[in-house]
Amino acid sequence: MTSKRTRRKRPVVMAAPTLVLDASTGAPLQAQVVEALRSAILAGRLAPGTRLASTRALAEQLDVSRNTVLNAYARLLSEGYLVGQTGSGTYVAREPPERLTAARRAPVREREPARVAPPVLSRRGAALAAVPALPAPGHGIPPGRMAFRVGLPALDAFPSELWGRLLHARWRRSWRDMMSPVPVEGYPPLRRAVADYLATARGVRCVPEQVFIVNGTQQALSLAAQMLLDPGDAAWVEDPGYFLARGALTAAGATLVGVPVDDEGLDVEAGLRLRPDAKLAVVTPSHQLPLGVAMSERRKQALLAWAARSKAWIVEDDYDSELRYVGRPLPSLQGFAADARVLHTGTFSKVVSPALRLGYLVVPEPLVDAFRSARNFADRYSPVLEQAVLADFISQGHFSRHVRRMRVLYAARQEALLDAGRRELRGLLDLAPLPAGMHLIGWLPEGRDEHAATARATDAGVAVIPLSSSRLERRGRGGLMLGYACVPEEEIAEAVTRLARALG
Repeated sequence: MTSKRTRRKRPVVMAAPTLVLDASTGAPLQAQVVEALRSAILAGRLAPGTRLASTRALAEQLDVSRNTVLNAYARLLSEGYLVGQTGSGTYVAREPPERLTAARRAPVREREPARVAPPVLSRRGAALAAVPALPAPGHGIPPGRMAFRVGLPALDAFPSELWGRLLHARWRRSWRDMMSPVPVEGYPPLRRAVADYLATARGVRCVPEQVFIVNGTQQALSLAAQMLLDPGDAAWVEDPGYFLARGALTAAGATLVGVPVDDEGLDVEAGLRLRPDAKLAVVTPSHQLPLGVAMSERRKQALLAWAARSKAWIVEDDYDSELRYVGRPLPSLQGFAADARVLHTGTFSKVVSPALRLGYLVVPEPLVDAFRSARNFADRYSPVLEQAVLADFISQGHFSRHVRRMRVLYAARQEALLDAGRRELRGLLDLAPLPAGMHLIGWLPEGRDEHAATARATDAGVAVIPLSSSRLERRGRGGLMLGYACVPEEEIAEAVTRLARALG
């Protein structure tokens, strides 16, 4: 006769056959166990109330340490996927945490059309929503194919092991500080490192107190526009120019004034004819985006004189000025401004990684207190740990060495693109060298449609951006922007061949 205790004993479900651990992925084994069990529970392969294998048995079957399984079970217990019963074992929870926290939804009749009133936006919100969205270059192209994504650095040359060591050392040394808030202007050692670097490499005149660490150039532009413009104020933008600057200015209610760009940079005389009363100008004087020209000394002086005379402001976007291959680095526009009418901004996205989401904004001293208040009511400050690691990366000399390596690497990749273009793209796309940067402009023959060429390139697995996406006015010859920095040299020729077939 079966005993009462035997009848109540629950079967042990060995979860191990459903788990596949792969050490080659680099993911910790504990995290793999957690994810495999969580997925099995959510998919119903492990039903509510199922008793799991003991930690010792599961560890033996997976050939991992028992601590790995213990820690995985502990995490799932804390998340509510598992429940423990003293002396009995570990079981799948009757109600997964998603069901307990999900809001109840009212039943909806099938095929009943949703009755949603059109959104009521502010005038400024409606204007911002009307700015055409620029799709990510290469939208629809598999992530593994990098040619020719604009604005993406050489991720294959990123010093990942060095960065990992700095990250580990910083966390081990001062993790408590990394969990604490920092001033809204940013992590002080990083601000000092940026100020020292800018003074040496870019000729920027500033002290650390003027440096704000921001979430990239876009946030810097947004802060400047909100603080310096009233709705309806005119703002000069380069035409063609940095696309996302338009969104920041539009969000501030500005009236955009597209000022033509020629081989000397922004045409200040044209700006004076269009709107001499503008309150702000956004420029890329060291390496114009997207054409790649440098602003002449004559134009710099004219622009600064206009700002001083009109009590206007200039935002200098120094987005990739470090990446100059020919001659000496060009001094910043801010270094010329004796009366401090220039705000200087730059980003680490182009030199280090776009995922870092860190940049800087150098604010004239009279504006520091006002910008501190504005940042306090925005997002307060950028992630602290990333700031601390970047400060170590700069102060220990790694950043300068990395920049020097990238100059050599990018010069070689640009030359490889030019060589392949001369062989494959004759009559299809006219490429010319540039002394700096991460992309080239390929000029299309007269009458060729940029958007059709972009679509064909995308179908061939090549990411390009039509030049017209950077223009306010539809004028000038059509062209395509090709980013070469992210493409290994040995892959450039094959990518150019695919592009030539697409355009031919």
